[in-house]
Amino acid sequence: MHDPDPALRTTIWLVALLNLAYFVIEFAVARSIGSVALFADSIDFLEDAAINALILVALGWSARHRAALGMVLAGILLAPGIATAWTAFHKLVEPVPPDATLLSVTGLGALAINLFCAHRLARFRTRSGSLTRAAFLSARNDALANLGIMAAGVATIVTRAAWPDLVVGVAIFVMNSDAAWDVFSAARAERRAADSG
Repeated sequence: MHDPDPALRTTIWLVALLNLAYFVIEFAVARSIGSVALFADSIDFLEDAAINALILVALGWSARHRAALGMVLAGILLAPGIATAWTAFHKLVEPVPPDATLLSVTGLGALAINLFCAHRLARFRTRSGSLTRAAFLSARNDALANLGIMAAGVATIVTRAAWPDLVVGVAIFVMNSDAAWDVFSAARAERRAADSG
């Protein structure tokens, strides 16, 4: 079934491009200051760009095929966790705090991008089943993560320690795990409805 709404396609395109652009920025900053939280969030931006690109391809698919892709996207939502765990391990071995100012400013920029994307996606979150739900949940969770990143920046200024950045990085992983389960559940329900209909 083809989705007739060009506004949805325009929104998904815009969200995909913004996520890809900010991935480049945040990844570069994360590498330069050694931030676990920014690294996890930058991988999340890349993941969101990929998710939205896949959604663009699948908007015209049948409910059964969209549900199958939704289950794949649930797995993709967990991908940043692997990268975060690896980066967190290195941070534990060498606990050097990141530059707090760059951490906070980059987190603020990411928050602005994610709030804009979540706002644009909010009215479509119940359309096309698990696919647009995945896009909306990713943007929403990323905005929450960015608030944590900015808080980590403030805590790093106060404590001059590496742990605030590490804690936020792990929290980002937990949020992505929860979103992955939510998308998987929505995709499974969508598949059952398609099978019974």
